[in-house]
Amino acid sequence: MSMVYSEAALQAYFMKSRLHITNAQFWKTYTDAGDLARAAQEHKWEELSEKFRDGLSIPGADGMICAFDSSFPFINPMAPMGDRPFLLFYRGDVSLLEDLNKNVAVIGAIDPDESVVSREQTVVERLVLHGLNIVSGLAKGCDSAAHDACLQAGGKTIAVLPTQLGKIYPAANRGLAEEIVRSGGLLLTEYAGDPASKYESVKRFTDRDRLQAMFSKAVILIASHRKGEGDSGSRYAMESAKKYRIRRYVMFNREEDSGKSLFGLNQDILRSEPDVKILWQNSIAELAAEQNKLLMPPDEQIKMDLP
Repeated sequence: MSMVYSEAALQAYFMKSRLHITNAQFWKTYTDAGDLARAAQEHKWEELSEKFRDGLSIPGADGMICAFDSSFPFINPMAPMGDRPFLLFYRGDVSLLEDLNKNVAVIGAIDPDESVVSREQTVVERLVLHGLNIVSGLAKGCDSAAHDACLQAGGKTIAVLPTQLGKIYPAANRGLAEEIVRSGGLLLTEYAGDPASKYESVKRFTDRDRLQAMFSKAVILIASHRKGEGDSGSRYAMESAKKYRIRRYVMFNREEDSGKSLFGLNQDILRSEPDVKILWQNSIAELAAEQNKLLMPPDEQIKMDLP
């Protein structure tokens, strides 16, 4: 089945797949769809476009959107050009990216114990109760628990993938990915094909983490080891959230969690980052009510400021 996409998205796909244009190059070079079309034509786009006459099909994808499509999410202006995607592939309800102030990322280690997962489930249930969508990375452990708890609570969840949509990773989460889509959620990725090298394969995981922060108004760290003591991949999403100036919270109970390796990163962040908050029960209501202007187009910001 052919995907849904615009002419601009197809041209962006051509520029990325054939010319290997980077995010930074795209945003520095093209200001609108006309610029993109002219550049594509200069690189013999019309000759190659015959290949797509009957429609482009990418395994697992419902469609793709590019920066010049109305359905493309607003990009936080604090994000450097190199961080800003210009082409996204999706399966499911892409409208979940329309209002990023409804999205909260819930992340954590791949090896939480049962007590941590139980606490995480309570957090996610309360987020959903306050009308928030849950963003995570479909990894084992805390990510899977976040998606699953959201589904169980009747919410909508967005899984940002480090792979193409036709190759869900880990394979054990294929069923969860299907359930996310069936329940009105969204699978999202920057990738249509395999990585060209081992370095790129690893980098896709950290790049995935920055998108979780980019498409959310806050990042909640459930639990994570320090670097060198276990899985600490969550630090990339937390670092991105700091860079994009969105809220950061950690789940932490000083009596229960102090000194535990599974909360090593949580403890380090609390000691070194004064603007990071411990997630309390009333934090969720405050977070739900807050509207981050950095995630709104200028016309929506003006409406907010009107008396």
